[in-house]
Amino acid sequence: WFTSIQICEDILMGWQGAVVGALGYAQYKQQGAAGKYNQAVANRNATVAEQEAAQIEKQLEFDLVRFDQQFSKFQGETKVALAMSGVERSGSGLRALRYNAEQSEIEKNIMDYNAQIGKVRKFEEANFARIQGNIAKQQARMAQLQTISNTGQSLMAMSGGSKPSGGNQGLVVAP
Repeated sequence: WFTSIQICEDILMGWQGAVVGALGYAQYKQQGAAGKYNQAVANRNATVAEQEAAQIEKQLEFDLVRFDQQFSKFQGETKVALAMSGVERSGSGLRALRYNAEQSEIEKNIMDYNAQIGKVRKFEEANFARIQGNIAKQQARMAQLQTISNTGQSLMAMSGGSKPSGGNQGLVVAP
């Protein structure tokens, strides 16, 4: 009768151990999937930031072409206004045209500088997103290790500590 109880307890402990092991494994897999997902999201954010940096460059090119067109129109209007007023293209008229050209170059340099700063920020944002993705993956790995440890401890506690190796595996058999 004692033997029957012991066998039932061993079967019950085996069944419970299997459930604990299966749940631990499921949690382990879920943590790995969550880590991969979070890393994928961060990598996607990095890709988007890099695309935004490329878009900043394209926008700069567009803005510079549009600025040059507007500046050419402005310079033409200025030349016409100077000619209509009877001012020669020397002296103050020439200085006005030169000043406008210098200001145009300064404005284009500022536009280029701002675009370069914007691109650098986007590339840094992309790098930071990738770092966050790597951290998320490492955190998932740490959680997986913790799950393995906790599951192992639970199984050890359920079996009453470590079982002897070989032999009857801790089963009590009545004579």
